[in-house]
Amino acid sequence: MNLKEIERVVSILQASIFKRANSHTTGMIKSHFRGSGLQFREHQIYVPGDDVRFIDWKLSAKSSNIYLKTFEEDRNVEINVFFDLTTTLCYGDKGVSKLQACVEIAALLYLLAGQTHDLVKITIWADRSITLPPKKGKEGLTLLINTLEKLGVLDAQGQYGLDQVFESGLNEHEKLNQLKASLAKRKEVLYLGDGYSFTQNDSIRSFLNMRNFHFFKIVSPIDLGEMPKYLFKSRQGSYWVGDNLEHKEPRIKVVRVDDRYLDRFVRELV
Repeated sequence: MNLKEIERVVSILQASIFKRANSHTTGMIKSHFRGSGLQFREHQIYVPGDDVRFIDWKLSAKSSNIYLKTFEEDRNVEINVFFDLTTTLCYGDKGVSKLQACVEIAALLYLLAGQTHDLVKITIWADRSITLPPKKGKEGLTLLINTLEKLGVLDAQGQYGLDQVFESGLNEHEKLNQLKASLAKRKEVLYLGDGYSFTQNDSIRSFLNMRNFHFFKIVSPIDLGEMPKYLFKSRQGSYWVGDNLEHKEPRIKVVRVDDRYLDRFVRELV
């Protein structure tokens, strides 16, 4: 896909995303991720009840008033997204696959980061671990689309490769170690996938209480047991889809493909 084709697909996806996400969505995300520190904003005259720790004694000594330092949050947040690209993302509901929902959510994060001046770093778990450099806005979205096109997830027309078989080259232990490393660096960490990679529930549950970890499980009615379960076959084995996978765990943020999943994603995020 050449640059003009990439830009064309970016425009198509961007229009689709903002058609699905209402105007309230953008405003909601701005107040969620916490900045890495505080930066000085201005001085204000002290009034009873203000925090005395922020009094500027040097400036106050030169004036008849007592001045208080005020600060604003220094954003520049880096959001680490782990996109779990598995074969089970290829099914969904009424023409919308879990794969499509995941890609659009990742794209939405880039576009929103362009407005909030944050950065998004996406690690794609495919046949290998692929980490994209931190980006925001249209630049990040272009990089994501180009990478997914090379993986066969998207074609030159921006269509999703639903017949593609994704065989993960990473085991569960390796994925957990990558999550743990990012959380240890106090990054905002976001998991994006359907959760089938994690067969040992206790292994992921230890992360769920961390404030900077956000586990987004993208599901269809089949995953929720609302439709008859069926045998899903892949090169890695066969198993029943539709079994109870602890969707009621309150610390797991469930996003359904048969709902307004972009708006739902932002509501769950904040």
